[in-house]
This record gives sequence, C-alpha cells and structure tokens, in this order.
Amino acid sequence: MRQRKKEQILDVASSLFYKQGITATGVDQVVAESGVAKMTLYNNFPTKEHLVIAYLETRDSLWRNWFETTVYKKEVTPSERLVALFDTLEEWFLQPDFRGCSFINTAAEFNEPTHSFHQVSLRHKSLLKNFIKKLVQEAGVQEEEELTNALYLLIEGSIVTAMIEGNHEAVHHARKTAQKLVSIFLKEASSGVEEGIH
Repeated sequence: MRQRKKEQILDVASSLFYKQGITATGVDQVVAESGVAKMTLYNNFPTKEHLVIAYLETRDSLWRNWFETTVYKKEVTPSERLVALFDTLEEWFLQPDFRGCSFINTAAEFNEPTHSFHQVSLRHKSLLKNFIKKLVQEAGVQEEEELTNALYLLIEGSIVTAMIEGNHEAVHHARKTAQKLVSIFLKEASSGVEEGIH
C-alpha cells in the first residue's frame, strides 16, 4: 500500500515537473493532484529535494533504457546503428508529451554546477555519451573520442532545436550530417588498416 502511494506521488510529481518545471511546481499541487495527504508525501519524500531527485533518477533510468533498447532493436549494422540514434530521437520527438529533455531543462533551471539537481543532470548526459562511445567502438572507429563528441553534440542540438522550434527538421539534418561523419571516420579506419597491412 505504501509503495503504491509512493509511486502514485512520484508519477504525478514527475508529470508536473516535466510539464511545468521544478520551481513552478509546489508540493501542495503534487498533494492535490495525487490525492494523498501531505503527511503521506512527506513520509515518502522528506523534502521537495528528495522528490525531485527521485524524479530525475527515475526519468534517467526509464529514458536511457528505452533509448538504448530502441537503438539496439533496429536491424542494422554497427555503423548504421550510429545513424539510427537519430531515428530513435525522432520517435521520441513525435511523442505527444514531448517537452524537451528533462535534464537540459533542469540544468537550465538550476544552473549552479554544484547544485544536486544539476549534478544528476550532468550524470545523465555523461551516461548518454558513454552509450554513444560504446556504439562508436562497436562500429570499429579508431578516432572514437572525436566521433563520439561530434555525435553527442548533434544529438543535444537536435533535442534543443526540437523543443524550441517545435519541429523535427533539425533531427533530419543532424542524421544526414551524422551519416557523412560516420562514413568519413570509417574510411579513415579502413585506410589505416590497409596501411598497416602494407
């Protein structure tokens, strides 16, 4: 029963934080919309900070699991999977409740680097970059750091543009750019192997 109440509170708070922002969402609104007593909320989340951290950590786990699973489900080669990152992004952008990235939004709202919310957001982005790097390694690219950074910036730019402009054209341009970059880096890797043979 208590676990169900906790999940109910977190679900309502997560939706409100994502739609309205963290600062604009008060505990009283979370209590009212989740239909629980304020004491029930505080028994599960002693402070608003605890509730926000729970929201961010849950969002991180759910989003990355969805994103990584969706990318790997695509029946493509390891190098094509790097481009499939952007097909997966578009699927996300097309969801009716898309309002940008929770972590970009949070980092903008709490821009002090030492703030706990900012730190959780930074950790999320670091884990995303690690996933991209893993795909780059699986594709056999030698200059892995350079391509990882380039793809990461294309992804982040696509997310921000989709949120601000409300259209998905940016992800199409990013996909084309990624395709060209992957091709260039793979050619360099291939020529490097050939030189080694000679």
